[in-house]
Amino acid sequence: MTEGSSERQGGQGQANMKVLVVAGARPNFMKVAPILRALDAAGHQGILVHTGQHYDARMSDAFFRDLELPEPDFHLEVGSGSHARQTAGVMEAFEPVLQETAPDWVVVVGDVNSTVACALVAVKLKEELGVRIAHVEAGLRSHDWRMPEEVNRVLTDRMADLLLTPSRGAEPNLLSEGIPEERIRFVGNVMIDTLLHQLPRARDRDYPGELGLERDGYAVATLHRPSNVDEPETLRTALSALGAVARERPVVLPLHPRTRKNAERFGMEDELDALTVVPPLGYREMVSLLEGAAVVLTDSGGLQEETTALGIPCVTLREQTERPVTVTEGTNRMAPWPLSVEGVEGAVAEALKAGRRDPGSGGPEGWDGKAAERIVLELAEGIR
Repeated sequence: MTEGSSERQGGQGQANMKVLVVAGARPNFMKVAPILRALDAAGHQGILVHTGQHYDARMSDAFFRDLELPEPDFHLEVGSGSHARQTAGVMEAFEPVLQETAPDWVVVVGDVNSTVACALVAVKLKEELGVRIAHVEAGLRSHDWRMPEEVNRVLTDRMADLLLTPSRGAEPNLLSEGIPEERIRFVGNVMIDTLLHQLPRARDRDYPGELGLERDGYAVATLHRPSNVDEPETLRTALSALGAVARERPVVLPLHPRTRKNAERFGMEDELDALTVVPPLGYREMVSLLEGAAVVLTDSGGLQEETTALGIPCVTLREQTERPVTVTEGTNRMAPWPLSVEGVEGAVAEALKAGRRDPGSGGPEGWDGKAAERIVLELAEGIR
């Protein structure tokens, strides 16, 4: 475990609230950056813990740089492993950090292994340290217990003292599970805070231009879920579907390490030849690529939200989504399941026919770039 500047102070003198903020994997970084800025602006002390769950430089260090995140106060350097090994490693490394810092709040975000691991450590030490747990992005449900993320979400919400929801549809999920209403607060989508903050710089980056691509003339795809990439038959279907889309327009695929490894293991490198394969991208490069796309095909949760905020048509390559607001109020649609080449092609054709939306034409409530400010207000209210 490495330590950074463990006594970062807010910009308005002595901090009156100490908040330990946990980030573990790439989807977390976009959520913690605005929270740390909002804590600092309000004069509170933010302590950043990076568990090191994502350890590849392009998937971690590049995001810290692009998002202007400070050097972590604590870096746990857990790295990869099975779900059990990784969760246990985070717990073991996080416990002494929590005991040393004794914060008012532990803020965990999203649904990765680090989220549930740090929440579990905090709830065990709650009485001893007087610490409370806040879960940002609480209440999202796919209702698919085959997804490790779903297990992490449900367990974290059960342990949290304050459940901060990104959309109105999350609260009924929590109430149906017996979570008391007084623990639930709607704050909006903090990922959109980061998107709006970084969008001008992402546009200036013009990553599509570097690839020789014209605006609205290409598709973007991401593929990394175990349900799509861990079995030869499903991975071949997904890659074949992307190849079929690529017959009409270039498909840019930032290739996740898990997907690359499995394509090589299954002897499917040839399936990638029809695609414009690039390495995993930094945040600004990715937003620049998304913002110019005609359509996005993804099995990512975050991209469903970002495309809705940007008004870009999106086709989700999954059986369910824990972000249904992107379908009911946004630009997202689900590909027919199980995936097939014809089904994906049809969904893409429908998405392209619907076309772009003006990002300023309205979207889900609370996706306004001010979610982090509301989060900090709720944290401060909770310690009074």
